[in-house]
This record gives sequence, C-alpha cells and structure tokens, in this order.
Amino acid sequence: MDTHTDTGRQGLRLGLAVSALGVVFGDIGTSPIYTMQTVFDPTDPHPVPISRDHIYGVVSLVFWSVMLIVTVTYVSLVMRANNDGEGGVMALITLVKRSSSKLGTRTATILAGLGILGAALFFGDSMITPAISVLSAVEGVKTINPGLADWVVPMTAVIILVLFSVQRHGTATVGRFFGPVMILWFAAIGACGVMGITKEPEILKALNPMYALGFLAGHFGIAFFALAAVVLSVTGAEALYADMGHFGRKPITLAWMILVFPACTLSYFGQGALLLKSPDVTDAPFFLLTPDWGRLPMVILATAATVIASQSVITGAFSVAAQAAQLGYLPRLRVMHTSASTIGQIYVPWINSILMVAVLGLVFAFRSSASLAYAFGMAVTGTITITTLLFLAIARARWRWPLWQVAGIGAVLLTVDLLFFAANLTKLVHGAWLPLLIGLIAFTVMTTWQDGRAVVTRARDAVEGPLRQFVESIVTSQPPLTRVPGTAVFLNRGIETAPLAMRANVKYNRMLHEHVVVLSLETATVPRVADGARLAVDDLGYRDDGIIHVTATYGYMDRPDVPAALAQLDSAHTEGPLDLAGATYFLSKVDLVMGKEPSMAPWRTRLFIGTSYITSDAAAYFQLPPDRTVILGSRIEV
Repeated sequence: MDTHTDTGRQGLRLGLAVSALGVVFGDIGTSPIYTMQTVFDPTDPHPVPISRDHIYGVVSLVFWSVMLIVTVTYVSLVMRANNDGEGGVMALITLVKRSSSKLGTRTATILAGLGILGAALFFGDSMITPAISVLSAVEGVKTINPGLADWVVPMTAVIILVLFSVQRHGTATVGRFFGPVMILWFAAIGACGVMGITKEPEILKALNPMYALGFLAGHFGIAFFALAAVVLSVTGAEALYADMGHFGRKPITLAWMILVFPACTLSYFGQGALLLKSPDVTDAPFFLLTPDWGRLPMVILATAATVIASQSVITGAFSVAAQAAQLGYLPRLRVMHTSASTIGQIYVPWINSILMVAVLGLVFAFRSSASLAYAFGMAVTGTITITTLLFLAIARARWRWPLWQVAGIGAVLLTVDLLFFAANLTKLVHGAWLPLLIGLIAFTVMTTWQDGRAVVTRARDAVEGPLRQFVESIVTSQPPLTRVPGTAVFLNRGIETAPLAMRANVKYNRMLHEHVVVLSLETATVPRVADGARLAVDDLGYRDDGIIHVTATYGYMDRPDVPAALAQLDSAHTEGPLDLAGATYFLSKVDLVMGKEPSMAPWRTRLFIGTSYITSDAAAYFQLPPDRTVILGSRIEV
C-alpha cells in the first residue's frame, strides 16, 4: 500500500471537509442562534412554559431530532442515493424516473411530482433563510444595548442588499474565507456551550432519549406544538445532500461528525443549562450564554456566519433553478459561471432579483426572527418528508432492499417527519402559509411549463414535418436549390423534425449553404457528460450532399457551448472541412399565442405564455457568436 497516496487522499479529504464547512453547514450551523429562543418564546401562539422538566425534554428533543433527521436520514441513508455523485431533489427525481419500469409508470410520475414540489418548497426555504438568519444575528445587538432595537431591521436590510448585489461577482474569492470563518464559529459556539454545561452539568441527562419520549408522552399537548420550533434545529439538512456533488459524501460526513454536530450539540446543551440556572433569559439564550466581554465579537461572528448561511442557500437556489431549466421544468434561464475552477458556482440574474425582493419583503413584513420562525419550519419539514419518501422508493426499486427493511425504516423516519409536518401545520395562520404559498406558486409554474412544452412540441412537430423527408426534397428539388459557400448550423429539437429556421430559409430565400449541420442538444439525466461522449453524428444518407445531423448531449449541470462542441467534429463525418470560424448559426424562434381552443385551462395557458417571456437569449445561452447568428420565427397557437 502506498502510504504517500493514502496521506494525499486524507489531506484532500480534510481540505474538502474544511471547504464544505463554509458552503454546506452555514444554515444548520447557525440554527442554535434562534432554535431554543423560539421554543420558549412567550409570545408564541402555543408557548412552552419554562420548567425544569420542559427544558430537559426540549433539549433532548432537539438532540434526537438532529440525530434522526440529519445523522441517520441524510448522512447515513439519503446521501447513498447519488446521480453520478450529485445529490439533491433533482438527483432523486432522475433516479426515480430511471426506476419507472420497476416502480410502475404511475407511481414514478407521482413520486417525480412530489420531487418537483420538494424543489418548489426549497425556493421558499431560500427566501426565508437569509431573512431569519441575518435578522437573528443582528438582533444580538439588543443584548449589548437595548436602545439599538430600532436599528435591527434597517441594518438587516442593508446587509441583505449588499449580499445580493455582490452575487454577480461570485463567491470564488470570498469562498476561500468561508471555511476558516465557520471553523472559528463552531469553535466559539462549542466553547460557550461547554462553559454553560459546567455550571449545570446535569443538563447532560438530556442525552438520554427517554427525556424526549417522556416529554412527548407526558406533556403531548405542549411537546407537539414545541416540535414546530424544534424543527429549526435541522434547517439546512437538505444542503448536506444538495452539495454532495461539490465535495463528496465522505468529506461532508467527516465535517459533520467531527465538528458541526458536536459544536451544535454543545451549544444547545449549554443554552439548556443557562435556562435551568436563569429561566428569565428566554429572549436570547444563545447570546446571553456568551460572556459579557465576548458578546460584541460573537454578534459580529454570528452576522458573518449567517451571511455565509444565506450565501449557501442562495447558491443552492441558483443550482436548483439551473437544473430545473435543463430538465425542462423551467424556461431557459441566463446562467453565468462565476468561477473558472468550480463549476457549481453560478449566478442566475433573474432568480437573484426575485430572491432579493422576496427576502427584503419578508424582513420588513415580519421584522423579527421569532415571527419568521413560524413560517420557516413548513418548507423544511415538507422537503424532508418528500426526500424520505423518494429515498425509500429508490432503495426498494434500485437497490432491492427487502420490503420489511424499507417498511421498518420508513415507519420510523416518516413518523418523525410527519409529526414535525403536522406540528408546523398548527402555525398555518401565523405564517406557515407563506412557504406553502411560495412552494405552490413555484410548483404551478414548473408543472405548467412542463405541460406547456409538451403542447408546443406537438404543435411544432406538425408544422416542422419529418427531417429526412425535408432533406430529400431539398436534394431532389427541380430546379436545384442554390447552394452558397460556407457552413450553416441549424439548431433543432431533435432528429425527427426539420428546423423551422431551415424551412423558412429554403422557402423564402431559395438557397442553402454548401455545408449544413442540423444540431440537436439533449440533456441527459446525469450531471455532466464527458467531451468524448458529447457528439453523435447521423449523415441522414446525404453526407455527400453536405447535410448531416449532430446530437450534442450535455449533463443537467453542464453549460451548452455549441461552437466548442462542433469543434470536436471529425472530418470523416463531413463532406469536406467545415468552416466553423465563419459559420452562420440559425435559430428557430417561436411566438406563442393563445388559440381559440386552448389545450390547457385558460389561466394555465396565460401563465405558460407569460413565463416564456423570461426565457434567456438563446444565442447567449448556447454561446453563439452574435454577429453570425440569424433568428427566423414562426407563430404557434397554444
């Protein structure tokens, strides 16, 4: 065995673990700021009275909730389900679709629909996380000087404005500092937790799960409502899975087990110990656990940590939106890569604008982290429950787990998930409706776009006609069609139909270039496709006439680059060399209008047409040279 190789691998894994701290664990790592505070908030519609038994029960519930949902569900189980190393809801959807023959088409469709709902709920989470995280950190200034309370909302708004305004520059440079800052953060909250525990070491009894079960069984009327706040301790669990492709399962597991989980646990137990000793500090137990001399540095550090947490979830929203667009659930969006070395670092301007407006609206509408906490848990519990269901289906269909094993594990995990979900439903009128509304809107847009695309595809098929038949008519036309020097590339949806732009060019200009490439782009259900497997060439039987069809396949995390793909064409596939440096690219533009007999409900048709207006410029999306791109259009009724 090569010890140098092993040492190198361990060093790389440790480096990835440090990097993961700054990207993956920002959200869940800042949950101790507001979780205990929210549980014992006296203004809560269903407050948990302060008592020794209740403190033990809540701390035990928090610990075992994190253990079951994060350590068992995500780290030990769900992260085993990966799509070529990628995780997240979109990866689960593609795995479910691949298993449709074993699950049944109907079941797979329902599960995929649930997956889309999970992705939609994530957008709600990505709006609430920056608002509640930054608010909760800035609220720490009230423990230093109560007179600063009126400045909390304005300071939060300024931080959020700055955060979203720098997104276009990417996090490649700032990201290098994320890991060290989060190491300092976890060390600090862990140390403060230890100080609290040493003053009331009996709080460690809460490690016994009987305290959690006893609290649920003996005080169910209180404990059930407390679950709506306890769930805040696991917010961000989905990030462990969603970012698996960037860091790998082992580095994330290593960082969680060695640093994040112990530090968060110490903080929760330290706050519990403080509440046992001073029951009147429920308004800010996290900050009051810090010594007086360290409170201002802790507020500054907490603000930095919550900005990192917000950055993580914003980047996650960009990734989910980009993947959804590639898979056909959203229109083509303008995506900018902000790092030459890290493919996962992207910026989606349209999503960034929507998130900024939504987050600022939440800050000014709710004005405190306690008020926002009522809304926060709904999106989290919904996403976790859907993730568990999809994982169980994949474990049964793809891995052939025995039914008794799937049923046993599912019974335990889903009971916990559904308890949390039901508890959050009690907060429906107090703000929990918000993430559900956001999720429902996003789900409606995504499913409407998917259905609308299918309608447009059928209509285009009828207009475009068969490709091979059209090429034959060109080659055999009398008098012969004028062929001009050069290369034309017609982007198309597939090999079956003729490009609208090509039909229009032949019909109205009565000419065609000497070399013609009909190019179709396909998105595979894998994150990335190697360059060597990118192209598939079909000469259509007319290679000698200079007309071929090329299929370029991309992963759902790849950014299509048409000129770069065509540069890989072997001259053996073409009749003579292609002049790609001077090639003209033709795009088919479709203008959508509502037909007299809409194929969907009228409101969905209007929504589909309205959504089509946010589609990014195709030439820029496919990285075509703007001075050599021609757009020819056609009108289609929906």
